[in-house]
Amino acid sequence: MTHLYLPHTDQEITDFPQIKSFLSGQGVDLDRWEASFPLSETDSQERVLAAYAHKVNPYMKAHGFLTADVINVHPGTPNLDALRAKFLKEHTHSENEVRFFVDGSGVFWFHFEDGQVARLVCTQGDFLSVPKGAKHWFDLAPGYFVKAIRIFTNPEGWVAAYTGSKIEESYEGP
Repeated sequence: MTHLYLPHTDQEITDFPQIKSFLSGQGVDLDRWEASFPLSETDSQERVLAAYAHKVNPYMKAHGFLTADVINVHPGTPNLDALRAKFLKEHTHSENEVRFFVDGSGVFWFHFEDGQVARLVCTQGDFLSVPKGAKHWFDLAPGYFVKAIRIFTNPEGWVAAYTGSKIEESYEGP
């Protein structure tokens, strides 16, 4: 289940419309998408993209995105610890970071302009667009399983600019 935690007030929000509203106020877009046909765990990237083409393609066209792919990270992924470490440090991007959770879950941490920190647990069906320049980090824990559609304007894909703030060291856990 999608939920938002605000450490500064020790507030947990589980109501999706409330979460969406809060994040929207911070410039983060959150939505829910459904596949146009059933998928299995073994479906190819092409089949996954086809199942969500009715959502992905119009979004890409409307926002100038050039490419989409599917990432599938699980406990058997080679170099999982190194991959996880790459996301765990606060960073920004020069383009929106757009993810759709096909399966599994992941934890986005946000460090908003007003200094507020928030933890968002994304689960199957969640679409998220983090605005360019937004400070954040991501954790695969606790399940170490996420299958997600990634949408890019930069055909080379994910490029992070690490802030070096080390704020992520003050926060932990899903």
